[in-house]
Amino acid sequence: MTEPTVRAPDGALEHTWRQLVETARRTAAEGLVVGTSGNVSARVGPLILVTPSGVPYDRLTERDLTAVDLGGRQVIGELRPTSELPLHLAVHRSRDGSRDGLAVVHTHAAHATAVSTLVTEVPPVHYMTADLGGPVRVAPYAVYGSDELARNMLTALLDREACLLGNHGTVAVGATLEQAYDRTAQLEWMCRVWLLAASVPGLAPRLLTRDQLTETATRLRSYGQPG
Repeated sequence: MTEPTVRAPDGALEHTWRQLVETARRTAAEGLVVGTSGNVSARVGPLILVTPSGVPYDRLTERDLTAVDLGGRQVIGELRPTSELPLHLAVHRSRDGSRDGLAVVHTHAAHATAVSTLVTEVPPVHYMTADLGGPVRVAPYAVYGSDELARNMLTALLDREACLLGNHGTVAVGATLEQAYDRTAQLEWMCRVWLLAASVPGLAPRLLTRDQLTETATRLRSYGQPG
């Protein structure tokens, strides 16, 4: 096993790795991925922890910790990082490279993937669209694991916290793994709602306006418990 040239805080790598594996397992348990599809990453100090390529999540242990630096050089682990490493690196490089905790969840969620084949932007059928920064864009298709896909994704993520990958799946970003996962699940649910509403013959879903989403975004800033 190789070691990083710049150390993360003691215990932080192991703690985040456990959370990362739990998040990956949750995507499978809740039907957002099939088999070994999808991948997860999280930033710890100078390092990016990522799920390895082609390994079932239920087989991962603490000994399988896999990490790269921002240049994509593997510095911890023997397992090869996810084939979607360019996608994850693109997000981490573009969003405050010094910030701890930034997390990315990529899935092949069925309803969201279906919607990605139909529209260029997810219609705003629900107010939680505001939590994702506004109507979710669809990045044009490019082959998985490619730099082109990463570039298309970054364009779709501009001022957004999630996007769809055309004919592929979802990407969601969060300050924590939990937040990135929650946004993934919310996006999949909204896509399902739109598909259900749009399937009614002779009727079209009623969509929210920009002003309505702005009002929601303001309210969400004070949502939950103080602190």
